Amino acid sequence: MGNTKEAIGMSSSVEWRIQVDDGSKEILVPESKNGFQRFLAALKGLIVNFTLKICNFFKKAWKIGVDDPRKVAHCLRVGVALCVVSLFYYMRPLYEGVGGNAIWAVMTVVVVFEYTVGATLYKSLNRICATGLAGFLAIGIHWVASQSGTKIEPFILGASVFLLASAATFSKFIPVVKARFDYGVTIFILTFSLVSVSGYRVEKLIDMAHQRLATIIIGTALCMVVAMVVYPIWAGEELHFLIIRNMDKVSDSLDCCVAVYFKADEANPNSDEACSKNLEAYKSALNSKGSEDAMANFARWEPAHGLFSFNHPWKQYLKVSSALRNCAYCIEALNSCLYAENNSNSCDIIKELALTIKTMTRSSTIDMSVIKLNDSVQLLHENLKSLSTLLIPEEGPQNTTDENEHKEPVLTVSLIEVIPLVSFASLLIDIAGRVEGLVQAVEGLAKLADFKPAAEEKPGLKSVN
Repeated sequence: MGNTKEAIGMSSSVEWRIQVDDGSKEILVPESKNGFQRFLAALKGLIVNFTLKICNFFKKAWKIGVDDPRKVAHCLRVGVALCVVSLFYYMRPLYEGVGGNAIWAVMTVVVVFEYTVGATLYKSLNRICATGLAGFLAIGIHWVASQSGTKIEPFILGASVFLLASAATFSKFIPVVKARFDYGVTIFILTFSLVSVSGYRVEKLIDMAHQRLATIIIGTALCMVVAMVVYPIWAGEELHFLIIRNMDKVSDSLDCCVAVYFKADEANPNSDEACSKNLEAYKSALNSKGSEDAMANFARWEPAHGLFSFNHPWKQYLKVSSALRNCAYCIEALNSCLYAENNSNSCDIIKELALTIKTMTRSSTIDMSVIKLNDSVQLLHENLKSLSTLLIPEEGPQNTTDENEHKEPVLTVSLIEVIPLVSFASLLIDIAGRVEGLVQAVEGLAKLADFKPAAEEKPGLKSVN
């Protein structure tokens, strides 16, 4: 059937023989390799492995760019901004205008330019305000210290750095300051300390502070212009579509959760694979709270764009997301007990709410859907009551001992079978109540954002995917 090998012990070495198909045996003589050949073989293996890793890296990078071309656009925007700001070094008139502090403009672009417009504006405005405030305070304190004499000047400067740095650091623990001005506070501490310490040895402190502030303003202004003009990526729009995607995923998970229990798609061979993916989709809503909070914070810094005004109710999106997470928690519990015999139209309502936010148009059928949902909940309540009546025997004459012994196991088996049913039905009732909370949150968003009435034509938006 195949070649076999045999090892025969010898006095000085081991000899290997191979048996070929015709039954004869041949001695297998190993190829002798010197040290240089082994080195070449090892080097070849290293080169091949390194080449494969490089190819896999580029394949992953290509896939990231194809899946989300906006990431490639963001990289190009950063390159454009750095290329433009580098002219302050390459062109002598610009270099002489800002002096040797032109490097601060380059550093500002590197640390300020972010993926979304809101994040870029947040960092840019924080950096400008913090740098200006810290510079003015440092110059003022330096002047007061210089008028106090050479002996007292170091103590005044050191005390000012200690007090202002401590107070600014403590302000980070205040929730409002932490959410909106955390980066600005850090820049304030850095700039004030830098100017105060360097000002003690630098004679032309005002000129140095003026040049650094000018270069920082140039860098931040360039970042803001490029971010808003060259393929802008708005944080508010990202938050808007993230909420819609999460609502669709929660709806699909709820729909598949019920379908898996009832075996509604047994005729479709691909249903099991599709449902197994959608059953875990609700976790996206549970894991996106940090991203939603950050996007809502950055969206407040953005100017009006598209369908979103300057005072768009971004906080209401967080309320919608919170209500959606409440529904997702119930779905997580439903996945752990897929043993019931009731259904609900909650998933249809969530899909309708997602469409409402996507089109920014009020729904004309949501009220009727909520009424149907309440009817379904009432029916579940009635079924549970009927079930409890069947399981709990009515009071009557005592049965014989033989009859009790016969009925007790039957009743126990019925209870074991019905407990999952009651659990699943109770969770469906609970999620129905939470869906009503989600409806109220979306209606609040529609009111604050002035969504169009249902009778008007629905405007088009970009694809969610």
